[in-house]
Amino acid sequence: MKRTVRILPLLFLLLCTLLLNGCGSASLKDGFYTAQMSDYSHGWKEYLCIMVKDDNIVYAEFNAKNPSGYIKAWDNAYMENMAAVCTTYPNDYTRKYVAQLIESQNTDGIYTISGATNSGNNFLKLADAVIHQASTGNPDTVTVQSESE
Repeated sequence: MKRTVRILPLLFLLLCTLLLNGCGSASLKDGFYTAQMSDYSHGWKEYLCIMVKDDNIVYAEFNAKNPSGYIKAWDNAYMENMAAVCTTYPNDYTRKYVAQLIESQNTDGIYTISGATNSGNNFLKLADAVIHQASTGNPDTVTVQSESE
């Protein structure tokens, strides 16, 4: 009986260790991971690139580019027009979406921003795609289907 009592704490500790390792989210592999939308919307194709280090998303860039490669957040005329109507603009909402992703480390903690709902929905799809890439270690750019398809 005394032998059984000594073994029980060891078995309990082993079982807890196995359960805790199995309950966590899939670990992320170090590297850069990119996903982009399949189509241009209003002349822009959104993309998300993340950097993973030590199982954490430590950097992310969310933006859109036009067919010539010009970045949406750099377009001051677009910013002025959008800010006047929506009270947000690409250089603002892209940073907010990225900050939410880095803070939460998953898409559960991300809320869409009023005035940038379409981009927010695309961001969630892109974030799911890059997190999946990071869990498998796939460095290839993934294309996410746009709503219009």
